[in-house]
Amino acid sequence: MKKKFERRGVKTAGRTRADSRSRPGSLARRLRGVRLFLCDVDGILTNATVFMGSEGEFKQFHIRDGLGLRLLQREGIQVGWISNRPSGATAARAADLKVDFLFQDQGSKVAAATAMLEKTGFGWDEIVYMGDDIVDLALMKRAGIAITVPDAIDEVKALAAYVTTARGGHGAVREVVDLILRAQGRWEKLIREFSA
Repeated sequence: MKKKFERRGVKTAGRTRADSRSRPGSLARRLRGVRLFLCDVDGILTNATVFMGSEGEFKQFHIRDGLGLRLLQREGIQVGWISNRPSGATAARAADLKVDFLFQDQGSKVAAATAMLEKTGFGWDEIVYMGDDIVDLALMKRAGIAITVPDAIDEVKALAAYVTTARGGHGAVREVVDLILRAQGRWEKLIREFSA
Protein backbone atom coordinates (compact mmCIF):
# COMPACT_ATOMS: atom_id res chain seq x y z
CA MET A 1 0.00 0.00 0.00
CA LYS A 2 1.31 3.43 -0.88
CA LYS A 3 2.18 5.58 2.11
CA LYS A 4 0.14 8.70 2.56
CA PHE A 5 1.92 11.65 4.07
CA GLU A 6 0.34 15.06 3.76
CA ARG A 7 1.42 18.47 5.00
CA ARG A 8 -1.53 20.60 6.03
CA GLY A 9 -1.61 24.31 5.74
CA VAL A 10 -3.06 21.36 36.44
CA LYS A 11 -3.86 18.23 37.28
CA THR A 12 -1.27 15.50 37.25
CA ALA A 13 -3.61 12.57 37.24
CA GLY A 14 -2.58 9.05 36.43
CA ARG A 15 0.82 7.43 36.20
CA THR A 16 4.09 9.12 35.58
CA ARG A 17 7.53 7.89 34.57
CA ALA A 18 9.89 7.38 37.46
CA ASP A 19 11.85 10.55 36.62
CA SER A 20 8.68 12.68 36.58
CA ARG A 21 7.33 11.03 39.73
CA SER A 22 10.47 11.68 41.73
CA ARG A 23 10.75 15.39 40.86
CA PRO A 24 7.64 17.55 41.33
CA GLY A 25 7.10 19.87 38.39
CA SER A 26 9.25 17.76 36.09
CA LEU A 27 6.44 17.23 33.57
CA ALA A 28 5.74 20.96 33.40
CA ARG A 29 9.46 21.65 32.85
CA ARG A 30 9.57 19.12 30.02
CA LEU A 31 6.42 20.55 28.42
CA ARG A 32 8.09 23.97 28.14
CA GLY A 33 10.21 22.70 25.25
CA VAL A 34 7.36 21.19 23.20
CA ARG A 35 7.24 22.40 19.59
CA LEU A 36 5.32 19.55 17.95
CA PHE A 37 2.17 17.85 19.24
CA LEU A 38 1.54 14.44 17.66
CA CYS A 39 -1.24 11.99 18.37
CA ASP A 40 -3.00 8.88 17.25
CA VAL A 41 -6.60 9.38 16.12
CA ASP A 42 -8.85 6.45 17.12
CA GLY A 43 -8.94 6.19 20.89
CA ILE A 44 -7.26 9.57 21.42
CA LEU A 45 -9.18 12.12 19.34
CA THR A 46 -12.19 9.79 19.25
CA ASN A 47 -13.67 7.32 21.70
CA ALA A 48 -12.49 4.54 19.34
CA THR A 49 -15.99 3.99 17.97
CA VAL A 50 -16.55 3.98 14.21
CA PHE A 51 -20.03 4.03 12.70
CA MET A 52 -20.18 2.22 9.36
CA GLY A 53 -23.10 2.26 6.97
CA SER A 54 -24.14 2.73 3.38
CA GLU A 55 -23.33 6.44 3.66
CA GLY A 56 -19.75 5.71 4.68
CA GLU A 57 -17.87 6.05 7.95
CA PHE A 58 -18.65 8.42 10.80
CA LYS A 59 -16.50 9.37 13.79
CA GLN A 60 -17.20 11.64 16.71
CA PHE A 61 -14.59 14.27 17.62
CA HIS A 62 -14.67 16.43 20.75
CA ILE A 63 -15.06 20.10 19.87
CA ARG A 64 -12.79 21.33 22.69
CA ASP A 65 -9.98 19.05 21.48
CA GLY A 66 -10.26 20.79 18.12
CA LEU A 67 -10.14 24.27 19.61
CA GLY A 68 -7.20 23.25 21.75
CA LEU A 69 -5.23 22.11 18.70
CA ARG A 70 -5.97 25.41 16.95
CA LEU A 71 -4.75 27.27 20.05
CA LEU A 72 -1.50 25.31 19.97
CA GLN A 73 -0.98 26.26 16.33
CA ARG A 74 -1.80 29.87 17.08
CA GLU A 75 0.98 29.79 19.69
CA GLY A 76 3.49 28.37 17.21
CA ILE A 77 3.27 24.68 18.14
CA GLN A 78 2.72 22.43 15.14
CA VAL A 79 0.20 19.59 15.15
CA GLY A 80 0.29 16.18 13.47
CA TRP A 81 -1.95 13.13 13.44
CA ILE A 82 -0.53 9.66 12.87
CA SER A 83 -2.99 6.83 12.26
CA ASN A 84 -2.57 3.28 10.99
CA ARG A 85 -6.14 3.36 9.69
CA PRO A 86 -6.94 5.43 6.58
CA SER A 87 -10.25 7.23 7.02
CA GLY A 88 -12.14 9.86 5.07
CA ALA A 89 -13.67 11.13 8.32
CA THR A 90 -10.21 11.65 9.80
CA ALA A 91 -9.01 13.44 6.67
CA ALA A 92 -12.07 15.71 6.72
CA ARG A 93 -11.57 16.65 10.37
CA ALA A 94 -7.85 17.22 9.83
CA ALA A 95 -8.61 19.55 6.92
CA ASP A 96 -11.26 21.34 9.00
CA LEU A 97 -8.71 21.98 11.77
CA LYS A 98 -5.86 22.67 9.33
CA VAL A 99 -3.53 20.26 11.13
CA ASP A 100 0.03 20.64 9.93
CA PHE A 101 0.66 16.95 9.26
CA LEU A 102 -1.60 13.99 8.56
CA PHE A 103 -0.29 10.45 8.14
CA GLN A 104 -2.79 7.65 7.46
CA ASP A 105 -1.29 4.32 6.55
CA GLN A 106 -0.46 0.92 8.02
CA GLY A 107 3.23 1.81 7.79
CA SER A 108 5.59 2.74 10.59
CA LYS A 109 4.47 5.51 12.90
CA VAL A 110 8.12 6.10 13.79
CA ALA A 111 8.93 6.64 10.10
CA ALA A 112 6.02 9.08 9.83
CA ALA A 113 7.22 11.06 12.86
CA THR A 114 10.79 11.01 11.54
CA ALA A 115 9.59 12.54 8.26
CA MET A 116 7.78 15.27 10.22
CA LEU A 117 10.92 15.99 12.24
CA GLU A 118 12.93 16.27 9.02
CA LYS A 119 10.44 18.80 7.64
CA THR A 120 10.35 20.89 10.82
CA GLY A 121 13.94 20.54 11.99
CA PHE A 122 12.73 19.65 15.49
CA GLY A 123 14.25 16.96 17.69
CA TRP A 124 12.61 13.99 19.40
CA ASP A 125 12.80 15.77 22.74
CA GLU A 126 10.52 18.52 21.37
CA ILE A 127 7.64 16.11 20.67
CA VAL A 128 4.62 15.17 22.74
CA TYR A 129 2.97 12.01 21.43
CA MET A 130 -0.39 10.67 22.59
CA GLY A 131 -1.18 7.03 21.85
CA ASP A 132 -3.23 4.26 23.40
CA ASP A 133 -2.54 0.88 21.80
CA ILE A 134 0.13 -1.56 20.69
CA VAL A 135 0.77 0.27 17.39
CA ASP A 136 1.87 3.33 19.41
CA LEU A 137 4.56 1.68 21.55
CA ALA A 138 7.60 2.33 19.34
CA LEU A 139 6.75 6.00 18.86
CA MET A 140 5.97 6.49 22.54
CA LYS A 141 9.42 5.13 23.40
CA ARG A 142 11.07 7.76 21.16
CA ALA A 143 8.95 10.84 21.84
CA GLY A 144 10.25 13.38 24.31
CA ILE A 145 7.01 13.10 26.27
CA ALA A 146 4.64 10.15 25.88
CA ILE A 147 1.07 10.63 27.09
CA THR A 148 -1.94 8.33 27.11
CA VAL A 149 -5.56 7.97 28.18
CA PRO A 150 -7.07 5.96 31.07
CA ASP A 151 -8.30 3.04 28.96
CA ALA A 152 -5.01 2.51 27.09
CA ILE A 153 -3.34 -0.89 27.23
CA ASP A 154 -1.05 -1.44 30.22
CA GLU A 155 2.12 -1.48 28.10
CA VAL A 156 1.33 2.01 26.81
CA LYS A 157 0.56 3.28 30.31
CA ALA A 158 3.94 1.95 31.45
CA LEU A 159 5.67 4.24 28.92
CA ALA A 160 3.54 7.31 29.61
CA ALA A 161 4.82 10.33 31.49
CA TYR A 162 1.19 11.30 32.06
CA VAL A 163 -2.20 9.57 31.92
CA THR A 164 -5.07 11.97 31.32
CA THR A 165 -8.14 12.17 33.51
CA ALA A 166 -10.37 12.49 30.44
CA ARG A 167 -10.92 9.54 28.13
CA GLY A 168 -10.09 9.58 24.44
CA GLY A 169 -12.71 11.49 22.48
CA HIS A 170 -13.89 13.18 25.68
CA GLY A 171 -11.41 16.04 26.01
CA ALA A 172 -8.16 14.13 26.66
CA VAL A 173 -6.31 16.07 23.96
CA ARG A 174 -7.56 19.38 25.33
CA GLU A 175 -6.37 18.37 28.81
CA VAL A 176 -2.84 17.95 27.44
CA VAL A 177 -3.04 21.10 25.32
CA ASP A 178 -3.92 23.12 28.42
CA LEU A 179 -0.97 21.60 30.30
CA ILE A 180 1.38 22.60 27.46
CA LEU A 181 0.01 26.14 27.21
CA ARG A 182 0.23 26.64 30.98
CA ALA A 183 3.76 25.20 31.17
CA GLN A 184 4.89 27.54 28.39
CA GLY A 185 3.32 30.59 30.04
CA ARG A 186 0.83 31.11 27.21
CA TRP A 187 -2.44 30.32 28.98
CA GLU A 188 -2.89 33.65 30.78
CA LYS A 189 -2.20 35.57 27.57
CA LEU A 190 -4.92 33.60 25.81
CA ILE A 191 -7.33 34.16 28.69
CA ARG A 192 -6.69 37.92 28.54
CA GLU A 193 -7.09 37.94 24.77
CA PHE A 194 -10.36 36.03 24.76
CA SER A 195 -11.71 37.99 27.72
CA ALA A 196 -11.21 41.42 26.10
